[in-house]
Amino acid sequence: MNAQTGCRDVPVLKERGQREVFCGLTGIIWLHRKMQDAFFLVVGSRTCAHLLQAAAGVMIFAEPRFGTAILEEKDLAGLADANLELDREVARLLSRRPDIKQLFLVGSCPSEVIKLDLHRAAERLSAIHAPHVRVYNYSGSGIETTFTQGEDACLAAMVPSLPATTARELLLVGALPDVVEDQALALLAAMGIAPVRCLPARRSSDLPAVGPNTVFALVQPFLGDTHAALERRGARHIPAPFPFGADGTTAWLRAVAQEFGVPQATFDAVIAAPKARAEKAIAAHATTLAGKSVFFFPDSQLEIPLARFLTRECGMTAIEVGTPYLHTGLVGPDLDLLAQGPVISEGQDVDLQLTRLRAARPDLTVCGLGLANPLEAEGLTTKWAIELVFTPVHFYEQAGDLAGLFSRPLRRRALLRKEAAE
Repeated sequence: MNAQTGCRDVPVLKERGQREVFCGLTGIIWLHRKMQDAFFLVVGSRTCAHLLQAAAGVMIFAEPRFGTAILEEKDLAGLADANLELDREVARLLSRRPDIKQLFLVGSCPSEVIKLDLHRAAERLSAIHAPHVRVYNYSGSGIETTFTQGEDACLAAMVPSLPATTARELLLVGALPDVVEDQALALLAAMGIAPVRCLPARRSSDLPAVGPNTVFALVQPFLGDTHAALERRGARHIPAPFPFGADGTTAWLRAVAQEFGVPQATFDAVIAAPKARAEKAIAAHATTLAGKSVFFFPDSQLEIPLARFLTRECGMTAIEVGTPYLHTGLVGPDLDLLAQGPVISEGQDVDLQLTRLRAARPDLTVCGLGLANPLEAEGLTTKWAIELVFTPVHFYEQAGDLAGLFSRPLRRRALLRKEAAE
């Protein structure tokens, strides 16, 4: 399917009203697991601390690599020097945790309201604690951002300080669970593509270098700021559909393989077995999904690639595909493969979108936690959007799991109706 028959050029419904989203602090939950010698220090309130604890669950067997520097009433009232207190807390943290090599000062709504300059604080603390620790800063505030933008802001903050290189290298950009990242690297290695670097790297000693001969492929569709930061460093983006499902993964790999001149016979041989496994796994769930309708609320920026996957590979019909931000430079290839028909909406006015949802009565609604229970009470079947970020869903071996995330709510609803009828 090309741009003429896809959704790249269809009119976009742009809404600017009340939104229903998580804040960017929640990205810390997967980033701190990925970056093994990093620590994320949120400069915020007790509410921020409670949010992170709730999102992460109770961790009793390991000390997490995140925490909150609590802004007390005297800080918010300007009665204390917040910078002096922050310096003291950072020194205490680093003395207790000598394993920390990268420290992220994460801004929050409270720290931004009082205009605490964490960028300057990061520069000051980097100078104090160099070369043992590199200190970065980014904002995870929920005032203007959605929750996946926390990762984007984090990675974008790292790009300016990455070392320079003139080597021709492939850079994979976006946090993946280690097992999924290893699968992607194995497929690329089997095609003869090397060296391959990753951002974020698992350890600071493995941070990639960037330069004019770097080409990068995104594995997450919400990395608009990181994409721009890498291009400012001279790197070049490989546009591709995102690696969700068998077709999406094949298209992503093909774009990379073509960039590096991989022979077609080699490409076909490498993907044959895992692609067949993915197609078989998807088919087991497509029997439940085929012919069903789906409605996406804007949440994670995964919505357009997921709509492409569900409609092309699972036989669903998309009614509306809402996304917080529509970056055609990133999701354009997925829009090309999404057949015209659904409303494509950017931003949100939650009341207006709820009105459209209730009129459409889709078989499945993908939305945030705050909407799911009320909609279930109205008789609508929902899927928590946040689960699609926390669950491994990329590349061939996870394609069946991805389809299963959508089929399970429908199967559960069918069982409940059957039991009610009996």
